[in-house]
Amino acid sequence: MRRRFFALTIMALCGTMMAQADVLTVSRSEYLEKLHGFWLGQCIANWTGILTEMDKIGGEGDRGVFYTREDWGTTVESKRWSGRTWEKTIDWVRQGPDEIWGADDDTDIEYMYQYLLTNNAATRLTPEQIRDGWTTHIYDEKKAPKGENFLWVSNQRAHDLMLAGMVPPATSDPANNQHYEMIDAQLTTEIFGLYAPGRPDIALEIAHLPIRTTASAEAALASEFYVIMHALAAAADPAAPRKAQVHALAAHARSHLPDESTTAKMYDFVKGRYEAGVPWEEARDDVYRRYQVEQKDGYDKAPRNPIASGINFAASMVSLFFGEGDYQETVKIAVLAGWDSDNPAATWGGLLGFMIGKQGVEAAFGQEFSDRYHIHRTRTGFPVPDGIDNFPDMAAAGAEIVDRVVVDEIKGEVKGDQWLIPLVP
Repeated sequence: MRRRFFALTIMALCGTMMAQADVLTVSRSEYLEKLHGFWLGQCIANWTGILTEMDKIGGEGDRGVFYTREDWGTTVESKRWSGRTWEKTIDWVRQGPDEIWGADDDTDIEYMYQYLLTNNAATRLTPEQIRDGWTTHIYDEKKAPKGENFLWVSNQRAHDLMLAGMVPPATSDPANNQHYEMIDAQLTTEIFGLYAPGRPDIALEIAHLPIRTTASAEAALASEFYVIMHALAAAADPAAPRKAQVHALAAHARSHLPDESTTAKMYDFVKGRYEAGVPWEEARDDVYRRYQVEQKDGYDKAPRNPIASGINFAASMVSLFFGEGDYQETVKIAVLAGWDSDNPAATWGGLLGFMIGKQGVEAAFGQEFSDRYHIHRTRTGFPVPDGIDNFPDMAAAGAEIVDRVVVDEIKGEVKGDQWLIPLVP
């Protein structure tokens, strides 16, 4: 039943150029360029978002006064969650062709999952493959050479459990992991949607265990929302304006959420504020009052935690709706919205980067960017020279996974430069 529902969803999204006789036709070469755009778009947004990460979280004091659009391009004093105080300018972080993007937790676990799928010639990872990947490529916090292993909250707890021999999904079970409703899975699993172009039902199946490595309950729902949007992006109507495309993806992903869930109610609330025509800053302030202060819509388990899944999902909906499909505007709002700001920024930067491709990202900024990625900045043990990979090779690895998913999971065809993807099982 769910597969049939998703098939109707996809057919409603597709333009007539892409869907004929219940089959979605996708150019493999064009998809490679889009996957490059995904990695590039994520890195730009991730590193720009790090500038404001945890600066503004609501409440009393300097950290409670949220940024507005007027703060973009200004130099401000940041009082970070780590206790450090520093001056920085809120503006785009750019790495030119002669520079290298550093890995961060918004991209490096997705990179690891892609490597594990490639190394195991798999379309789905087993619990043991996930555990072995995490323990091989992520430093033990006690032995990390830089004094940290770039894991926090639920990811860190899951890693500790894996080091003790536990495997997913037990690593996200509330009985074992008290951080199961934090944001972690939202920033580590979106890429699984891109491995099943046009087929969110398959994407959810192959993402099921990776999501439940660190998330349960509402946090898992929010992660699934992002996976669905990424899977449907390949079926977006190319003739429609970008705003219409993105909002349609979101509406179809919303249909997956149970109406009674907090995640669905957060989506509906932010959409309502957007449709009311208020400025995005007002919508963000309304999110703070409704969820962190008043604890409405069942949001009562982690309302004060700035890295909780819920408050960051609501903030990401602000940037999604008010950004209206424009890469720069969407990421700017995400960066300024508050809380764990680099995470929604990276999510939308990756999705929109995929939709417009490498060339579209560079056209938006009027410049060329680096295509090199230093995975060993945060992770270890990957067979790339000096720990540095590159986006074209990473895109090619992703396309090879799609090859297997199309044939083995979707029961479609790889025909020359095209994937023929049946929309109805």
